[in-house]
Amino acid sequence: MIKKITNISDQGIICDFGEEVNKDINKKVINLFNYLKEKSNKNEIKGIYNIIPSYNKLVVHFDLEINNSHKIKEIISTIDLKKLNTTQSGKNWTIPVCYDDEFALDLENLTNSLKLSKEEIIKSHLETEFYVYMIGFMPGHPYMGDLDKKLFTSRLQSPRVQVPIGSVAIAEKFCIVYPYLSPGGWNIIGRTSVKLFDTKNLTNPCLFSPGDTIKFKKVNKSELK
Repeated sequence: MIKKITNISDQGIICDFGEEVNKDINKKVINLFNYLKEKSNKNEIKGIYNIIPSYNKLVVHFDLEINNSHKIKEIISTIDLKKLNTTQSGKNWTIPVCYDDEFALDLENLTNSLKLSKEEIIKSHLETEFYVYMIGFMPGHPYMGDLDKKLFTSRLQSPRVQVPIGSVAIAEKFCIVYPYLSPGGWNIIGRTSVKLFDTKNLTNPCLFSPGDTIKFKKVNKSELK
């Protein structure tokens, strides 16, 4: 349930579902996101122009000339979250990843810190069905959970200035894929060639959406396309 709804600006509010990060809470966030998006697209709720879901929060931006925070908060407060469509499911993806040493920049160090072999780390990563909690940090960048507890690890003490595009990385209980060349401080264990953000697709540029599930498939370097 929503713990509180507060203003973050004169054109935005945040729906706070608490501090826990788990699938049950995130699915409630996504259900509300889908509901508001549908109502907004049908113009049944006027003035909303942007809705952003995260692990346990939902930000709603609106046009002050059409609506205001009091009305938006009132609308959301009257929604019975238990009756929202919970049958809507995300897409299922299988993503190729190469764990060769030239791509798995931190795999060797992880064998020491986790007390596991490379093969054990890779096996655990491949066996996990990841759930996309949210897209953030940069366009198309997925935050996925939950890693097997034996792979829980901290971020790098010194982040890299440049992380290669397509790098698959882990930290804490999450896994991410870097959609662009960028700075980053997560532990890189492999690389994929899948394009996560398509600037030519103006309708749905992000490959993944919150609520999707992802399995990784091990491939060799020659199979990365």
